[in-house]
Amino acid sequence: MKNSGFFVRLEDCARRNDSLLCVGLDPPLDDVPTAEIFAFNARIVDETIGIACAYKPNSAFYEARGPEGHAALARTIEYIRSKDVPLILDVKRGDISSTADAYARACFDVLGADAVTLNPLLGGDSIESFSKRTDRGLFILCHTSNPGARDLQELDAGGVPLFVRIAALARTWNGAGNVGLVVAATFPDVLARVREIAPDMWVLLPGVGAQGGDLEASVAAGLDRKGGGLLVNVSRAVCQAPDPGKAAREFRDRINAARAEVRAGAPAENALFDSLALGLHDLGAVRFGEFTLKSGQKSPLYIDLRLLVSDPGLMALVARALAGILGGLRYDRIAAIPYGGLPIGQAVSLATGKPLLYPRRETKEYGTKKLIEGTFTKGETVVVLDDLVTTGGSKLEAIAPLAEAGLKVRDVVVLVDREQGAGKELAARGLALHSVLTLGQLLDALVRRGRISGAVRSDVRAALGIR
Repeated sequence: MKNSGFFVRLEDCARRNDSLLCVGLDPPLDDVPTAEIFAFNARIVDETIGIACAYKPNSAFYEARGPEGHAALARTIEYIRSKDVPLILDVKRGDISSTADAYARACFDVLGADAVTLNPLLGGDSIESFSKRTDRGLFILCHTSNPGARDLQELDAGGVPLFVRIAALARTWNGAGNVGLVVAATFPDVLARVREIAPDMWVLLPGVGAQGGDLEASVAAGLDRKGGGLLVNVSRAVCQAPDPGKAAREFRDRINAARAEVRAGAPAENALFDSLALGLHDLGAVRFGEFTLKSGQKSPLYIDLRLLVSDPGLMALVARALAGILGGLRYDRIAAIPYGGLPIGQAVSLATGKPLLYPRRETKEYGTKKLIEGTFTKGETVVVLDDLVTTGGSKLEAIAPLAEAGLKVRDVVVLVDREQGAGKELAARGLALHSVLTLGQLLDALVRRGRISGAVRSDVRAALGIR
């Protein structure tokens, strides 16, 4: 397969700047007057040139300004081309025959874009007007960053999700080597699957920064076999930063640090562990000191996962991590334990499509006086889900009313296992414990990322008797 002029230029620029960062140029509609758009963009480019390997203006932010906005976009594109840096015009076009031809001319000939984003919903013939321009690049929408992406992009398409079908089709459209894919950082598990289908295609990765996508996990999942092939787009977090150059350097350095871990052979799951650990630490959900737990045990740290309700991005990552564990289990419903496990259970239910119920912590003294909220049928199997586990006692308390109602419980799934005997206690009752993170893995990630010292980790492990 011959690589196109666009991707050759992109690879050259990525190598020259030691960067996989793409800066999105989306001037805020309410904060940047139309007459100042070009100056706004030129300042961003000047402060980030040599740091980014590509720029991506989104046409909507210019079209909304009318003719003056369109003129500012054309001027911005011309300015970036004068810097010899690849430019992707984010237009998400998709239409048939002569209309697609007109769109291609507008993007490539009139505006002078090096590459475009395209919506493949109309099928392969809607791509041809663009793909035949072998000196230009195309990025096909495969799985996007918005919450509603799952509504269509994960629908069954002949036994596989639609995004898998799109990735496979895009490979067939890539005869000239000028086609890439768009997969969001908000779904690293999807990205890993797409990379298996399209091992050598470039992937444009939106969703990092303001949208809360997981950069490290996505880099680990999305790099090609040469350690590249992934274009990480950051828009608002760079363009609206007080110091765009500094923000761009920080993102580039994070990307390169994650690349270095992959090249060093760090386990892929480290990226997930690190993202969760850093997110929890930044949220204040992991604190070090002297605390008394519900079990009465003394602890040198306190994990308050109830704070997750205040961080939708981190909650989404937690839900996806737990959904990954649940994917290997057989069950009918999720039973979340109030209070810490209940909002997590709701997020996991939305992520998996599995129905949720929960055992009440206290008997309802009015109405139906139910002990279990939600619908279910006697004999069904439920997975008990909670935020963390210490000794296992609270899990057994929650399981009792479920068993009394005729529900079967085989598995208990938590975000964090404090490694203080819960696994053995639950196993003695015929229950299997599964966790996204053990406390040891959480501590290791915080050390790896420089949040705590090795000495603090040793002290915590010794105090809690963790080997």
